[in-house]
Amino acid sequence: MEIPVINLDELDGEKRGKTMSLLHEACEKWGFFWLDNHGIDEGLMEKVKEAVNQHYEMSMKESFYNSEMAKALGPKTNASDVDWESSFFYRHQPDCNFDDVPSLVRKPLQEFVEQQAKLAEKLSELLSENLGLEKNHLKNAFSDPFIGTKVAKYPKCSKPEHVMGLRGHTDAGGIILLLQDDKVPGLEFMKDGEWLPIPPTEGHKIFVNLGDQVEVVSNGIYKSVRHRVLADKDGSRLSIATFYNPGADAIISPAPKLVYPSRYRFQDYLNYYTTVKFSDKAARFRTIKQMFV
Repeated sequence: MEIPVINLDELDGEKRGKTMSLLHEACEKWGFFWLDNHGIDEGLMEKVKEAVNQHYEMSMKESFYNSEMAKALGPKTNASDVDWESSFFYRHQPDCNFDDVPSLVRKPLQEFVEQQAKLAEKLSELLSENLGLEKNHLKNAFSDPFIGTKVAKYPKCSKPEHVMGLRGHTDAGGIILLLQDDKVPGLEFMKDGEWLPIPPTEGHKIFVNLGDQVEVVSNGIYKSVRHRVLADKDGSRLSIATFYNPGADAIISPAPKLVYPSRYRFQDYLNYYTTVKFSDKAARFRTIKQMFV
């Protein structure tokens, strides 16, 4: 089962239609995909990874292994309450905590997140277009979007059977862009009821997944998908996840154009239903939408 790969270079020219269709299918049936030729500076990506790894070794690793949680790891560890991770968070907008970011990481991370923010906005326009909405619909719905980055290391774990790197969850927000480790595995997404391992990054691809608010705005057409991180006994996994989320005061609702009609008389629905009761439900709903919109 191959995870979809969206080549953004192919949005220009004769392959645009096919690429947009692939993107729509990835959002609808998967909720996650790889981005290739995304425009993020590859040298900067390497600088950010190197800086984060250095900062972890110098300032985070020792304190993590000396923590009560790490020392208590064993059969009695309650894996449902613990994440085997060491992390910090950079808020980019609207309120920036730039001065709180570790100095070694500060400059390359800021430049990287600025480029990620532009990419996330571009993706929001593509998703809106694929949903048949105005291209700024998601951006406007997110109302002064919040952009922030979680920088995490999932340290090497001697007893990975007793703990999760990160417990299973869906992301609360919008569009998530992930720069992850190119050697150490661990990330898994739910696909068709089973956990699907996401391999370490090849080349300089960016991994993308959709959050709960995209599912809401799309009226369930696009999906946010449960995912987790496994602890690893052989290596420490790097994860730099940038979140393009609604602003705190954004009022989120399905796009009116995507709601099955927002209002209709039940008897009208019932009259139609009795003629097609045993037909496919999805096809029935599509017809109802056309009838009552």
